[in-house]
Amino acid sequence: MDWNESEIAALTAKVGALRANMAKVIIGQRDVVESLIICLLAGGHALVEGVPGLGKTLLVKSLAQATDMEFRRVQFTPDLMPSDIVGTEILEEDLATHKREFRFQKGPVFTQVLLADEINRAPPKTQSALLEAMQERAVTFAGQTHKLPRPFFVLATQNPIEQAGTYPLPEAQLDRFLLRIDVVYPSEDEELQMVGLTTHGGLQDAEPAMDVATLLRLQQLVRDIEIGEHLLRYATRLVRATRPSETQVEAVKRHIGWGAGPRAGQALVLASKARALMHGRLAVTREDIGAMLLPVLAHRVLRNFEAEADGVAIADILDALRAAITID
Repeated sequence: MDWNESEIAALTAKVGALRANMAKVIIGQRDVVESLIICLLAGGHALVEGVPGLGKTLLVKSLAQATDMEFRRVQFTPDLMPSDIVGTEILEEDLATHKREFRFQKGPVFTQVLLADEINRAPPKTQSALLEAMQERAVTFAGQTHKLPRPFFVLATQNPIEQAGTYPLPEAQLDRFLLRIDVVYPSEDEELQMVGLTTHGGLQDAEPAMDVATLLRLQQLVRDIEIGEHLLRYATRLVRATRPSETQVEAVKRHIGWGAGPRAGQALVLASKARALMHGRLAVTREDIGAMLLPVLAHRVLRNFEAEADGVAIADILDALRAAITID
């Protein structure tokens, strides 16, 4: 790792400042905030699930403010078209020459932080346009390729309690998201504080804790964090053990219909590196891999009919998997 020690110290201090600034705005939800920052540092995208009113939009907006990035929000609806996301061509006339030509009008995807609110309410064609942009980090229109800004961070939300009239994301498309983050109800004390603040003086906006150049440097640092060969093998074994045809874990054989692919292993290692940096370490531990197992695999491992009928949660299956897989 060819890094200056003083630069590393300064960068890790910026991560701490980012967490502190987010905590001033977001009441509770520490695990959610940490997962969001991990996803950002790893350069991935996040799928955020939770019932309405839990502050998902505030989370994303505050993260953009704290990192001094441009933020846009798109409310996904059944009539949303791909051009509403990526942009379209418009015909313009030069007033001096009266010459007409097409010009590409960029859509809201050309930003640094994009909140795709209730992504499962838009039709598959519109979902695919966004997911392709997420993967390629570019938009191709009329044969021309337009690069997206760097960094480019998408957080898509889903409402788990209203499925009527929605278009669930295909399992293959879910793999585009590095993490799935579940936003849960706050504790009583947290909810009391939240209600009191929002009905009195209101919450303050998040203050910038770093600039874009610092964030890009942090993303480079994450990829250079060390991971031992034995831990790399451990992460690979965990992913391979999710496949019913290859596993010896009884919970997986009984309750999983389809396991995770190699991309899940890449995501698990990268997220574990980002978590290590979040905790001030420059090397991955087994604890990092175990902590990131659920958010990395929750949307990549599919339960079978028996598991859904019996109400077996994916978290319980992954807990059994983690207990069964050993490390050399």
